[in-house]
Amino acid sequence: MPVRGIRGATTAATNSREAILEATSELLECLVRANGVRREDVASILFSTTPDLNAEFPAVAARTAGWTEVALLCTHEMMVPGSLPQCVRILIHVNTDRPADEMEHIYLRGARALRPDLTIEPESGAPEESS
Repeated sequence: MPVRGIRGATTAATNSREAILEATSELLECLVRANGVRREDVASILFSTTPDLNAEFPAVAARTAGWTEVALLCTHEMMVPGSLPQCVRILIHVNTDRPADEMEHIYLRGARALRPDLTIEPESGAPEESS
């Protein structure tokens, strides 16, 4: 069975524990729901943040949601001049027979600018993009 990558990104409103966990939780839930991901099929999840987000590990959001048997890793993105600040990215490695072109990559909030072709509208009650 092949391993596929599912990508997503969002932005945190501030460099605070609460904002990082809230943004990460929202994105992870959207990725799982959109792709019908089952925890037992996930090989690992990589979380990254831009260097300006360091108040909490984004993987804590997954652990809090019960992802206790999945390998999780946090890292920082490269600091490229002019790049999107306060960005959280997720890469899920999932074992699936689905082809790569069926994976739904999701970009929320300020990260919509990274891939406008892959954005979704937030569900009612979901926080809007912060500027």
